[in-house]
Amino acid sequence: MHRHQSNKGWFHIPMGPVLAAVLVVSFPLWANAAELVMYESGDCPWCETWHSEVGDLFDKTDEARVLTLRVIDVDNPIPSDLERVRGVVYTPTFVVLQDGREQGRILGYPGEDFFWGLLRSILGRIPGHEVAEGR
Repeated sequence: MHRHQSNKGWFHIPMGPVLAAVLVVSFPLWANAAELVMYESGDCPWCETWHSEVGDLFDKTDEARVLTLRVIDVDNPIPSDLERVRGVVYTPTFVVLQDGREQGRILGYPGEDFFWGLLRSILGRIPGHEVAEGR
């Protein structure tokens, strides 16, 4: 895997009193941040199937209220905040993270119904992140 390169030359926002106040006020909102990280590759037909069956409507689901979806192409450098996630060999692999710690993963795409059931099962193990059954 590749290491994430720094983004020198990108727009830099100086850390001023206003920005510091915003971070302090918003801390409780992202302190329990949970995300669904999808590892994919360009030549993965199951990834394409997931995108057409699930990905296109993920943002409209109850799960999206709990999880931020983040898609990572394994053929590109892995972002530095995800370097702790180990053992991603197959695509797609879905990893649920809370505060940067892995809570569970789904290997492959077993179909829409199985995917939602497995995802709900993982979410059920994270206090305060349960979602209702159904679909």
